Amino acid sequence: MKAMVLKEVSPIEKEPLQMIDLPDPVPGSKEILVKVSACGVCHTELDEIEGRIQPKLPIVLGHEIVGRVERLGPEVERFNLGDRVGIAWINSTCGKCNFCQKGNENLCQEFKATGCHAHGGYARYTVISEDFAYLIPEPFSDAEAAPLLCAGAIGYRDLRLSGMEGGQTLGLFGFGASAHIVIQVAKYWGYEIFVFTRSGEHRELAKKLGASWTGEPQDDPPKKLHCAIDFTPVGETVPIALRVLEKGGRLVIAVIRKRNPIPPIDYAQLLWDEKEIKSVANITRKDVEDFLPLAAKIPILPEVQEFELREANKVLLSLKQGKIQGAGVLRIPD
Repeated sequence: MKAMVLKEVSPIEKEPLQMIDLPDPVPGSKEILVKVSACGVCHTELDEIEGRIQPKLPIVLGHEIVGRVERLGPEVERFNLGDRVGIAWINSTCGKCNFCQKGNENLCQEFKATGCHAHGGYARYTVISEDFAYLIPEPFSDAEAAPLLCAGAIGYRDLRLSGMEGGQTLGLFGFGASAHIVIQVAKYWGYEIFVFTRSGEHRELAKKLGASWTGEPQDDPPKKLHCAIDFTPVGETVPIALRVLEKGGRLVIAVIRKRNPIPPIDYAQLLWDEKEIKSVANITRKDVEDFLPLAAKIPILPEVQEFELREANKVLLSLKQGKIQGAGVLRIPD
């Protein structure tokens, strides 16, 4: 099969992903073989490529995977041949530790990530345990469904961890793949939404999707935020967001890694008054299972730009430069 493979850590500007031929994977006893049709492009892949996250090399990237079940392992019970399924960042956990037993499998010490510790969806085929695959709701095309599996599901987790209530004010810092889905859930739940982004095109999309105010990160919003979600890859956003947070408010940091450190924070000016900073680590299966039907009910309308698999390096560079409107999705050829 054709696959885009990362063999060594490198700046994305050097186009490190290589198209090579790999043997078709064979499903284990409780695994399914998925013929991939679409795979979303996520900022986490940039972190892997450039070394902020250490993947198991060589690796086939991609963890927003949509495709059809092509082959069943002998003990598979949940799926049938031809089912349209999705695969997300969570690839496996131990299932036995204290975190797993209490529903916090995202914190499992043996957490394995799709496209990082196990081959992902930048390829014609991939395999996954039947316990970590999800049926895709009918309303979505394959390309539209792909970003729901990470950008959408992790955004849904961000909102749940925000502690927000209906009618409160939510600030979104950065407006890429995840934020453009989160805003649709937040609007559905009755929040007032302010969006902070440097991109004029992204501000226009935010207004179209329901933001009541948009501005650049340093701008003062019309009023303080009950919660802010930071989707940006830079550390400087943290004190900027804390500055416009209401007393008792919470800042949720929705990225796995920052490209540069968070600068020193003046406790009295920025963090006092019972403000909180909450990080988000990975996702659980329940996040995906709860979010997909909600996305169909709202319904979420993902804005996607489609590209060929061979263009993966170029798409990831555009993502780094903030040039992707909505979510980038790779089409996987037969």
